[in-house]
Amino acid sequence: MIDLYYWPTPNGWKISIMLEECGLDYRMVPVNIGAGEQFEPDFLKISPNNRMPAIVDNDGPEGAPWHLMESGAILIYLAEKTGRFLPAEPGGRYRAIEWLMWQMGGVGPMFGQNGHFRLYATEDIPYAKQRYLNESNRLYGVLDRRLGEVEYAAGDYSIADMALFPWFMVHRQQGVAMDDYPNVRRWYEAIKQRPAVRRGVDLGRELRRKPDEMGEAEKKNLFGDNQFAKRA
Repeated sequence: MIDLYYWPTPNGWKISIMLEECGLDYRMVPVNIGAGEQFEPDFLKISPNNRMPAIVDNDGPEGAPWHLMESGAILIYLAEKTGRFLPAEPGGRYRAIEWLMWQMGGVGPMFGQNGHFRLYATEDIPYAKQRYLNESNRLYGVLDRRLGEVEYAAGDYSIADMALFPWFMVHRQQGVAMDDYPNVRRWYEAIKQRPAVRRGVDLGRELRRKPDEMGEAEKKNLFGDNQFAKRA
């Protein structure tokens, strides 16, 4: 059994999708990031970076419990545990890891900043909003060109697609017109139809909050003083 420390966000969906695709037994442990539960000492023992998702695999290496943070690392771990969605041969393996790292280093941070300045920033900063919108569109273009050559990001469906897809789910919030990127649209619609993807995205649906539903205390936990407080 795997304990999934989770909240319904793009990074959380990556892992719920993978667990569903692999058919692994898991239990959702909600981490209410708006309420500041990511700062609780017990959670920090599992995820020192005070971010979810994280997992505890109660049947980890050598049969002992094993905890892991960072969604990309978790995806690789689960792929190696199950022998699925990450090719064994080096060419396919490193192609999938390449596009996974592209998501971790580019798509996630840039799309996240784009959404932050569009939806949550307390000041209107046109330069920041335009910068991150421009970078989001550039990244859409990179993936669109890639998907003009292959069906999925790494060729075959893999953990790279599971990492990327949730961030493209929120394209309307990013102000990006997906129809301007037809290969991305084709890929997105194909993945959206996968039953395991639908189950993964539906996990914790009742917990979701819209930006205009957040109070000041939640915003402090997510973006403000509480986020940057020093902790022993």
